[in-house]
Amino acid sequence: MKKLFIIGLLILASCANKKEIKQTAEVSCGQCKFGLDSENGCSLAVRIDEKAYFVDGFEINDFGDAHDEHTGFCEVIRKGEVVGEVINGRFVASSLKLVD
Repeated sequence: MKKLFIIGLLILASCANKKEIKQTAEVSCGQCKFGLDSENGCSLAVRIDEKAYFVDGFEINDFGDAHDEHTGFCEVIRKGEVVGEVINGRFVASSLKLVD
């Protein structure tokens, strides 16, 4: 019986559904570049697999002036390595590192 219990726990642990996303994604202003309209003003967003999500955990100005002509998220779409989960339609980021 003890062996069955241990085997059962191992099976459950191996079947756990990991929701964490780790990938390179597009990062920009949700309103200015991705067409999101559920928030007022400029807010950081990521586009993963053709779907855009507002970001929780980082702000649009954490990576410089959002309106800078060459690097600002309201002006350009940049690439970033993102780690996090989609929760209630938002991307809750634990890490976001720009790669360009």
